[in-house]
Amino acid sequence: MGRRIHLFLCIFLIILSFSVCKKHTGEEKPAWAKKDIRDYTDADLERLLDQWEEDEEPLPEDELPEHLRSPPNMKFDPSNIGDPEQLLKMSKKGRTLMMFVQVKDELTPEKAEDITKLWQSALHNNHIQAERYMVDQRRAIFMFKDGAQAWDAKDFLVEQEEFKECSIENKVYHGHFTPEGRKEREGAEAAKKPKKGNKKRKKVEL
Repeated sequence: MGRRIHLFLCIFLIILSFSVCKKHTGEEKPAWAKKDIRDYTDADLERLLDQWEEDEEPLPEDELPEHLRSPPNMKFDPSNIGDPEQLLKMSKKGRTLMMFVQVKDELTPEKAEDITKLWQSALHNNHIQAERYMVDQRRAIFMFKDGAQAWDAKDFLVEQEEFKECSIENKVYHGHFTPEGRKEREGAEAAKKPKKGNKKRKKVEL
């Protein structure tokens, strides 16, 4: 086993050495590159690895680890100042985000599995990519690679009859067919209606 590992390392180093030598074609090779590979020191091996990494092309932005990607380019829109949800949605664009989804309590675990799978397919058909993981009998995690899509998915889910609630970034959204959801919708509609003021009639002078 030890001889195999030694042989593999020798082949790997020969390939590295060949790559470095090829790069210096037409140029004077450094002294360390002229050595027999069996005489390489640890410092020579480090230089070989550095040379190898220099030849690699940088990864495109979407293939970099998330913590190395550039932050999303957010364009300031004055109309969004009073809409914190829209601002949060913009800030999560291109970032991984989890949504916790709960179906109604009366559904069986088998029905919960089927209905969340159906929702996932419906989202996919609307170009919203989400991975689904059942974490309880009636609870699932929807994982979005583009976090901004989580709010679009929420707008679809709250209209489903079997849907109870979901949470995004610690904010809970209730389904429209739940008592909490109906109450929230009534409150939102009431807030939109203009308030009736007591208008004083102007006296008409003759």
